[in-house]
Amino acid sequence: MAAPPSNRLPFLLRGRLPLRPRPTTTRPLPFGTARRYGTNVEDKNELDKETREGAQHDAAADQATDTSRSDTKSAQAIVDEASSRSDSESSVVSDLKDWEMNPNFKIESFSDLPHANFGVNQHIPFDAEFKEVLKAIPWAFRAPIRYAFAYGSGVFPQSKSNGKTATPEEVKAIHPKCPPAVARHQDGTPKMIDFIFGVSHTQHWHSLNMKQHRDHYSGLATLGSGAVSYVQDRMGAGVYFNPYVVVNGILIKYGVVLLKTLEEDLTNWDTLYLAGRLHKPVKILRDDPKIRLANQINLLSALRTALLLLPPKFTEEELYATIAGISYLGDPRMALPTENPSKVKNIVGNNMTNFRRLYLPLIETLPNVEFNDPGTSAKDWVWEASNLNLVQDMDPVKRGNMVRRLPKSFRSRLYFQYQRKFAIPQLEFNKMMEESKNEDSISFKRREGGGFERRIVQDDPTELRSYIREVIKQTISWPATTQSLKGPLTSGWTRTWRYLMEKMAKYREGKAKEAEEKEESEEKKA
Repeated sequence: MAAPPSNRLPFLLRGRLPLRPRPTTTRPLPFGTARRYGTNVEDKNELDKETREGAQHDAAADQATDTSRSDTKSAQAIVDEASSRSDSESSVVSDLKDWEMNPNFKIESFSDLPHANFGVNQHIPFDAEFKEVLKAIPWAFRAPIRYAFAYGSGVFPQSKSNGKTATPEEVKAIHPKCPPAVARHQDGTPKMIDFIFGVSHTQHWHSLNMKQHRDHYSGLATLGSGAVSYVQDRMGAGVYFNPYVVVNGILIKYGVVLLKTLEEDLTNWDTLYLAGRLHKPVKILRDDPKIRLANQINLLSALRTALLLLPPKFTEEELYATIAGISYLGDPRMALPTENPSKVKNIVGNNMTNFRRLYLPLIETLPNVEFNDPGTSAKDWVWEASNLNLVQDMDPVKRGNMVRRLPKSFRSRLYFQYQRKFAIPQLEFNKMMEESKNEDSISFKRREGGGFERRIVQDDPTELRSYIREVIKQTISWPATTQSLKGPLTSGWTRTWRYLMEKMAKYREGKAKEAEEKEESEEKKA
């Protein structure tokens, strides 16, 4: 028997610069725990503005995390928070349509978001001491960082603790001056920690960063910040990685991306390179209102794509594994012996509650999917590491709407696949799409599916899944391949070789574990 429908969650849906000579000024961190390096500025007010904005964006991330923690303390807390607001369920659905159908990307501050707690589901509650260590990393850079998050197995473990305690020598081999919070969080297996930094102007940023951290760069930096920014913006997915660098005593890898590039990938799925990383739990350290809005759209798109790939009944683990697997479908590393073959399974299996925290509010707002499990009536079920059942409505109209609301670039590729399958001549196809606009301009503006979308979702389920997967591969394959190929250029051969050897070691480890599990399974059957 289906569990009673839970209340909706309105509160959770919610060029380049010239280089200038600058005198040195040093300002303290607002947190009082470390110092931010001084930046050469022509005008002291510019440094003041950058420092204030950094502190404000850090504080926004902290506030969202605190809200996230209190909102998900229990299932009842979710209901209480929702009912304590003046929004009715119908107005919540209306609000969802308004912000999703007509997103305002001209927002300048967090107060411009659709409502106060919009998008706090993106902020995963975290160990406080470890979070403070991670937050100090962006402040160690003079160049202004507008948005930052930490991700990967160094932040979210992808395997259960083996009880091993790393020796001081083993820890020091990875993190030269490892803070206790990092050693404790990584639990006996010290690892490099991955970051993404969103910046406003790539050449300007690299120019400042190369003056402070020239040792982070390969020989490419000898050609100047223009060459570095050109390689970043024109090759691959628009990200420039500096791996195996030590900041505040911690070994890290950081990728630099233009905020506009990140925003477009989140909303349109141009490459799915960073959008795919944000499909999984990450720790946002410095938030940005435009990126929070864009990422909420990205998460909804991932959920809808997964639903199109899944049958009428499925489990949470199947849902999250489908979402997590999107970004790996076209990744060349998965076809080579350079990645753990059980990576997706490990990510989901060891982070079930974090995935639930990320997607539960979005599941609650979609009209065609719901939990169908008595476990949702248990107290504090939100944080229980259980694998609950869900069901989705396979009505062609609702599923056609999901297709229509997929990201623009991704949806265009899917339309092309079905135009070819249905053998629709180009002129006829263009006329059909134009007529669908004219039939109901309101529904088209609100991105409601028409006859073509309904025809797509009524295709054989196996065929539909195959086409969607093919489009995912087309989206990811070339940007991911070129991003990998530019590794030796941006990181240098030594660091690239080290990275490759570590990835191959993970692959062998994963294959060995698979063989061990298979042998145990066969022994049980025998």
